[in-house]
Amino acid sequence: MALPDLVTTCLSQPVHYAICKLGFEKEDTYDINSILCGNGEVCWQAVTEHVCYLESDQSVDYIRSIRSLGPVCESVNSYFKSLTKEQFVIQYVSCFHWTNCTEVYLLKGNDCPFLLRDLLASEQLADVFGQAVMNVLRVFIGSPHGLNLRNVLWHGFVSPQEIPAKYCAMLLFLTAGLGQLLQTYLLQTKSVLVHRSYVIFISLEELDAFPDLNNEILSIAEELVKLSRFVLKIMLPFWVAALTAFKQSRYADSVILLLPQLEAGLRLLFTTTNKCPNRLLTAESSALYTTFDEMLAKHLDNEEVNQLPVVLEEPAMDFLWDFLNYQEGPRIRDRLSHGEINLETFPREIANQIVGFAITILCRFSDKNMFSLKEHMLIKPLMNCASCYQSRFHPISQLKKQVLECMKSIRLWPELETVPEEQVQKIKGVEGNAEANTLILMISEIISQLQHYMPQNCCSSDDPINGVLTERLLVELCDTRICTLYSSRPVLEVVAVLRKISTQCHQVSQQVIAGAGLRYTQWLNKTLRSRQRHNYRRMLNSIKFLSPVLRLILLLITLELVSVHSVCKKNPFDYQQYLKFLKSVLQYTENLVTYTSPDKNKWDETVELTKKTLIKIRKISDRKLMLMHLAT
Repeated sequence: MALPDLVTTCLSQPVHYAICKLGFEKEDTYDINSILCGNGEVCWQAVTEHVCYLESDQSVDYIRSIRSLGPVCESVNSYFKSLTKEQFVIQYVSCFHWTNCTEVYLLKGNDCPFLLRDLLASEQLADVFGQAVMNVLRVFIGSPHGLNLRNVLWHGFVSPQEIPAKYCAMLLFLTAGLGQLLQTYLLQTKSVLVHRSYVIFISLEELDAFPDLNNEILSIAEELVKLSRFVLKIMLPFWVAALTAFKQSRYADSVILLLPQLEAGLRLLFTTTNKCPNRLLTAESSALYTTFDEMLAKHLDNEEVNQLPVVLEEPAMDFLWDFLNYQEGPRIRDRLSHGEINLETFPREIANQIVGFAITILCRFSDKNMFSLKEHMLIKPLMNCASCYQSRFHPISQLKKQVLECMKSIRLWPELETVPEEQVQKIKGVEGNAEANTLILMISEIISQLQHYMPQNCCSSDDPINGVLTERLLVELCDTRICTLYSSRPVLEVVAVLRKISTQCHQVSQQVIAGAGLRYTQWLNKTLRSRQRHNYRRMLNSIKFLSPVLRLILLLITLELVSVHSVCKKNPFDYQQYLKFLKSVLQYTENLVTYTSPDKNKWDETVELTKKTLIKIRKISDRKLMLMHLAT
């Protein structure tokens, strides 16, 4: 690995020149009063006149524009430094209210562009702020041909000493000026600015991978950043500031500072292990930067295998994909960079995980001999958690969670308060339990075929249904580690269908619980009409076989999931036939949802429906066409 203290900049020569030199070449000075109107508002015309255009096509000339805007930024910076904090707040705080995660774009259009460069190039925002104003923004943050400050900062390319203070001041100034323009626009058009809701992180316990960090561990981390080969020495102030922010309970600040540095450190690893040291630098405007997306990918852009996952190993890769990429994960980086999170209430739990992970990476790429015994003991729990981390937000992991939640719901069925059997038998004209018993027998036969593929310590042979179709068995199967990184398309397709089946099973269970509770209450209150009493009897009859059949489907889902990578062994025809089978099971569960819904109550129809599906499952099992058969 390259020595991080030998790296003096991560900016390529043209980018370094644009950010650190170009805006300082013109030595003109401007009176701040020429840039501010009398009432303290930004005089946009005085700013926009410094944007230069190419004669050929009137597009922005970024080089000349940066050079011309440099002295303006200097004037703004000097002005801001002359204000006390109280003066700044009085004059500008109201101009920043619009940035409260607003959907300015939705005043003019429905589909908001995902990328900042597309947003700044949109006609809708040009209508609100004016094209000349949008061009100013593009010079500073919206184009790889300009200063591109947002990207070079957020992707961890710029060190603290390379960020001119005057550009920070200018971005504040421009933000306030946009707020003033927006207020005027809203008054003129009688429009209302609607703020979108912040992302609320629920089930924070799901994110709990590392133990709570205390000051002793954070003190070790402060020493680690000085010694770890993972940290570029030019970036050291960012790491120190991130750890300090965490100690001060400024959790959003900590993560905002740390994520770009994780990216910078991983880029150092990436370029070293893949032998492409030139990729450590910012790319030119005509090429892509080396960012998380590329570093976490399976292959490089030349189709060679990316060596970074080999070096980081699967648990660390799982963590990064979980927290940054998977759609059902927290996607911390995207949401922070797009302003979707309330910074003031950013959860400590999430910051704890990001900082905890960072500490383990620092440790892995440090000299192990530097630790004292005490430090070893403090860091060891973190390292243990890191080494056994498994994905929580990959579709495979989410399916495991769904299966267990559904099983917990079905487990409540025996506790349902129902009318005693002897009273139910008094209802005339209702058939007995023969059909339910036939279905239960079919389920038992299928279970006996599947027992070869189950952990034997979880199964009781005395009761082929209740002794096998247990929560304990599903928990053990779900504990099986299944590789989630770079899952193939067939794997993801199969998992997607299995998830839909699980969702429908859970819906059936919830409907049965709600329906049984309602009917029992009505029975006690003697408010059931004759037809409803017969329907209630049919419901109770159906519950006897629906519970085993739903548990059987959950078992099938889980056994197939454990063997899901075997789907790649199927030829295209067999794969399509297998997918067709899964979709028929899905259709069955969807029909069950319909038949057991409160407005349908078609309990008799569930018998024939279930029989057909069990015959289909038994046939597939007999022919050994499931993934569990391939896996063995």
